[in-house]
Amino acid sequence: MTWAPERRTPLQVLRALESGPRGLLESEADARLARDGENVPPTRRTPSWPLRLVRSLRDPFTAVLASLAVVSALVAAWGTAAVIAVLVAVSCVLRAAGEYRADRSAAGLRELVATTATVVRRAGPNADPAPREIPVDQVVVGDVVRLGPGDLVPADLRLLRATGLTMHQAALTGESAPVRKHPADEPSPDGSGFDRPELCFQGSSVACGSGTGVVVATGADTRFAAAYGGDGAVRGAARGSVRGSVRRSVRGAVRGSARGSAARGKVRGGDRRTTAFDRSVYGISWILIRFLLLTPPLVLMANAALRGRGLETLPFAVAVAVGLTPEMLPVIVTTALARGAAALARTHEVIVKRLPALHDLGAVDVVCVDKTGTLTQDRPVLDCALDASGAEDPDVLRWAAANSLWTLQLAEVPAADALDEALLDAAEQRLPGGLDALEHDPVAALPFDPVRRLSTAVVRTPDRLGSHTLIVKGAVEEVLDRCALGAGERSRITALAAARADDGLRVLAVALGERPARTRAYTTADERGLTFVGLVGLRDATAETAAAALTALARSGVEVKVLTGDHPGTAARACRELGLAPGEVVTADEFDGLSDAALSELAARTTVFARCAPEQKARIVRVLRERGHVTGFLGDGVNDLPALRASDVGICPRDAVDVAREAADVVLAAKDLTSLDHAIAAGRRAGGTIAGYLRITLSSNFGNVIAMLTAGLLLPFLPMLPAQVLVQNLCFDAAQLAFAYDRQDPAALRRPLRLRPREVLRFVTGFGLLNATADLATFAVLAWAVRAVSDAEGQASFHAGWFTENLLTQALVMVLLRAGRGARGPVPVAACGLAAAGLLLPVTPVGAGLGMAPLPGVYYPLVGVVLGLYAGGLAWCGRAHR
Repeated sequence: MTWAPERRTPLQVLRALESGPRGLLESEADARLARDGENVPPTRRTPSWPLRLVRSLRDPFTAVLASLAVVSALVAAWGTAAVIAVLVAVSCVLRAAGEYRADRSAAGLRELVATTATVVRRAGPNADPAPREIPVDQVVVGDVVRLGPGDLVPADLRLLRATGLTMHQAALTGESAPVRKHPADEPSPDGSGFDRPELCFQGSSVACGSGTGVVVATGADTRFAAAYGGDGAVRGAARGSVRGSVRRSVRGAVRGSARGSAARGKVRGGDRRTTAFDRSVYGISWILIRFLLLTPPLVLMANAALRGRGLETLPFAVAVAVGLTPEMLPVIVTTALARGAAALARTHEVIVKRLPALHDLGAVDVVCVDKTGTLTQDRPVLDCALDASGAEDPDVLRWAAANSLWTLQLAEVPAADALDEALLDAAEQRLPGGLDALEHDPVAALPFDPVRRLSTAVVRTPDRLGSHTLIVKGAVEEVLDRCALGAGERSRITALAAARADDGLRVLAVALGERPARTRAYTTADERGLTFVGLVGLRDATAETAAAALTALARSGVEVKVLTGDHPGTAARACRELGLAPGEVVTADEFDGLSDAALSELAARTTVFARCAPEQKARIVRVLRERGHVTGFLGDGVNDLPALRASDVGICPRDAVDVAREAADVVLAAKDLTSLDHAIAAGRRAGGTIAGYLRITLSSNFGNVIAMLTAGLLLPFLPMLPAQVLVQNLCFDAAQLAFAYDRQDPAALRRPLRLRPREVLRFVTGFGLLNATADLATFAVLAWAVRAVSDAEGQASFHAGWFTENLLTQALVMVLLRAGRGARGPVPVAACGLAAAGLLLPVTPVGAGLGMAPLPGVYYPLVGVVLGLYAGGLAWCGRAHR
């Protein structure tokens, strides 16, 4: 069906769609699904392999290498150009393969958290309509859909009923404020497009209220798809939407390049803040690219000034720049993050929807959590039932439960209140024989009213013929206002209730009133002259694994802060029950007027913030980030969306509302909250892999570049031919792939992992200089062992000696500076292969073709001494750095 604004009444729309308020038949829905296809927006076909290879060239390092190959070809340095082309091809193939595997893995993960919609359908023509949850892609035109707070609109709808319904339409219109929606029998002739109040559009979400609507368009026929003109534009416009942005960020992250991840990291509501991944991997990458672009002209100028060489040194300058390039970075990042995410989903039911978020999890040092629905179950349980003197009295519970039972039964409340359910459950468990429904004969009920904050049940008592009993339950002050109490008694009961509230309980008062039996209806005016019976106190039931999760986070060096809209006492009590010291609880009124700097100081020393509005939660998260913390936020409701967006990593449990689940970077699909600690450990493993690769590769490459530049200026000939430099780099790149599969030292998982560019560059500089010292010592050995360096054969031996020493030192760096522990694993094996290549390649025909000659036997023991001293220096410096 093609989307078009409807100018008809709701009844006319239903008839035109051959539907009705009772919903479609299941058979008819299946037929429409087969006819119209699934309710999914237009998407691109899976990229072909050639297209993936071309896209790999967008990575900044690969693009720089390709540019250097073109420069080499322009000056007829065909050998250099050919080897660089091989490096580019290998990098593109590996990256395309990793992207393909990661795309498949990410697609599978997204299926695990697919959004559902509530539709009304009938099993047969005479069957009663029944609501049921179905995947969004199974919604068809004519379906009657129910919406509630936090729900995503699954398709374009025409409203049939609505109660206080407002929608977030920022994804479609850019409006930040929610828009009121309501049904209209006669749509305004001036209304057009997204401002139509009777229409709800795919891509928007429910801010508050509820509604029921009929689907008028699905998939490519929705206004969302039509307004933005096709696949590419739809995805671009979706950047601001919760669903579209999450989908976009997953694709961008899987592709693995540091630049691409940052560019596509604008998720969950428009201009997304820079994350820890962007500040680390992305920051280091662009620092290196600047060095790469500066290296060739510097080499050319230095050789021209000191040696009088001209453009003939350009291939060597290009080779030096290539030697500084971490070509495998996109492959390592993609592989490490995708493997970690897949393992988490498989073993701990944690779904990572934006792959760089796994790296950010490893860097998290502060986790802010909402209390209700995360630390607690959003299910109250009875804590005490007290009489007027403060002593436990089961009769108070009996009367309170009777009020709940008959209020629910007689008032036909559509859904039981959680407090009433808790009282009924407690009566069944604590009262002898449970709550006897036949003990009281119900007469009438006045349901809970948020204005008077009371509920009343009227019953006949078997031993009191001719009279009715009013059972009143509600807010303490409201009940006491209706009781015949002296001032002293009222003050004492108020103080008793306040003490329980300060202890974190939700306190309700219970009172009774005797009235002569009558047939006239009861009203709120009858709720007077009551006799006070007692108080019931309820507390939030803590999540089963919340205490263990908090303990695990503390053991991992992660600080926990609770941001809640609840009463300070309620929040503090929940924290104490979970073993988290609440300290001094700060309420929103106390910090709302503070500057960001003052709030930052307060947030650093405060554990629990209470009475927080959604924007105030987000502000606390933001000031913590600005203070230098990497923050995660764990929440499950619509009110948690701003904080989810403000954090480095948004996390939600599986029972979160749709819009929160779509906005989050990480979904805890299991009920076990300790899975968050497992996710953080997995993030640290992935981050450790990336950090180890960068430190080892860059320190080795940097040392080699310094040695090359120094030797190029001191020697009358080039210390290594450009093709030799590039082949050496290709061997090292092949060995580096082992880092993606290496295991980490368990000690590295005990604290947050922060990959700071300045720290990495200091590490690289220190170990690079040590590497360069070993290279320069090798020059001295070669100058002594190969005496005739002035002729071609001597220079070929010199090249072979330094080629061998370079690969041996790189093998030592891989083993001695690796993040793993012990001699087992893929990295030591790859290092042995690299060392073998360094020893054997110069004496093979390939070595001769590259311009290398066999070395004299005296060289090997001498270079062994140099390598031994180098290994000792590496081991000592490595211990100092740990």
